[in-house]
Amino acid sequence: MQIKEYQAARKVLQSIGQEHLLAFWEELNEQQREHLLEQIRQLDIRKIPHWVRDTVKNQAPLAIPTVFEPAPSYPPNPQTPEQAEKYARARRMGEKLLAEGKVAGFVVAGGQGTRLGFDGPKGNFPISPIKKKTLFQVFAESVLAARKKYGSVLPWLIMTSPLNHQATVETFEANDYFGLGADTVFIFQQGTMPNFDFEGRIFLADKDTIAVSPDGHGGSLKALYVSGVLDELKRRGIEYLSYWQVDNPLVHLFDPLFIGLHVLDGAQMSSKALIKAHPTEKVGNFCLVNGRVTVIEYSDLPDEAAHRRRPDGSLVFELGSIAIHIISREFVERLNKDGNFALPLHRAVKKIPHIDLTGKKIEPNKPCGIKLETFIFDALPLAEKSVILQTIRSEEFAPVKNASGEDSPEVTVRMMIERAAAWLERAGVKVPRTKDGKVDCILEIAPSFALTAEDVKAKVGQIPPLHPGDTVYLE
Repeated sequence: MQIKEYQAARKVLQSIGQEHLLAFWEELNEQQREHLLEQIRQLDIRKIPHWVRDTVKNQAPLAIPTVFEPAPSYPPNPQTPEQAEKYARARRMGEKLLAEGKVAGFVVAGGQGTRLGFDGPKGNFPISPIKKKTLFQVFAESVLAARKKYGSVLPWLIMTSPLNHQATVETFEANDYFGLGADTVFIFQQGTMPNFDFEGRIFLADKDTIAVSPDGHGGSLKALYVSGVLDELKRRGIEYLSYWQVDNPLVHLFDPLFIGLHVLDGAQMSSKALIKAHPTEKVGNFCLVNGRVTVIEYSDLPDEAAHRRRPDGSLVFELGSIAIHIISREFVERLNKDGNFALPLHRAVKKIPHIDLTGKKIEPNKPCGIKLETFIFDALPLAEKSVILQTIRSEEFAPVKNASGEDSPEVTVRMMIERAAAWLERAGVKVPRTKDGKVDCILEIAPSFALTAEDVKAKVGQIPPLHPGDTVYLE
């Protein structure tokens, strides 16, 4: 049987110029051969030649729109009486949907903590200022607090990758799913893409193993379908997914205003945006292309457009993408309806460990090949209607990506403390500050104490007086 499969696989691989994947067949035992054949079965044979031609060998695979304009957005706070009325209506709508259990949280958590110098899933990175809670724990406590606040079961979806799936499952099992209940937490894997050399040959990681990497956060929309999670959500009556990425502990997991605006405007996929700190900040730019919301990467936005300003001095293209979305379940179902759904591929030149044609292991010290991935924001133009709601950086965006400098744990922790101080001050609590205005104490607000500044106001009587140098944890 294995011989027949080998012959069939060899014939198919020869037809697309990838027969070298079987080069070490004679050296493999039966178990290794089956392992290799299973990986070959999973390759999308029809598409590989197109990937090689259009993306691997093409250094500019994605055409940048030549005609685009700024995308419209809602401000963080209403600017007119009419808008105030709509925001109030939207907030009520969002709260109703949350109370009815129509919303699920969805975090993409396929990354390792490599850039942080951390061994393990990035979700296991300790980040809270005092208790050193991990990102996963911060989010889990937020989901639990939201369930209590709205009186409903809000499921939590966690997309992992083959790099960290088992370790993530073990984390949740060891922590008894952080009190959420295993039947309301769905942990599933994203897909993978083969890695290529510059000539378009697929790398082998070992004699019986194809070199692959996760297919990017855009793979989440397909993984929801393939894993069966989408069907389960439909069975449970879930209509909307609140999407975020695992490295941002400030995100508001369930924002009733955002959910409500998405629903009132009949949107299929919506986004939160920041006003960019400067013209070339490394975030995607929200634009309008043929009437559809589209994100143009910072590296692709023409310099002239990036620096263009309005008469009041503000940037024309001021809205930056921060990977926070509301996605309608029916939209994901529609995309996957015919089974051929695929987002545009992005190429990344990387150092890829592999074996050479003699079987020698190569640990490259410079980029040697191409990884392919998809980005979630490329689904936006597929939506007939898309809402953009501006948010405030200090309130909702402090990604932890690098070991030091920009987007480092030091910066994220400081922003978590500053947001806690701002919430307390809005509730009338006096927070000690230094002469230059910096918070002069260490603060941490547990999600069980407050999910928003408004929640703090309701508990102001439980907050002790704060003094310079204090360490205060509110739960």
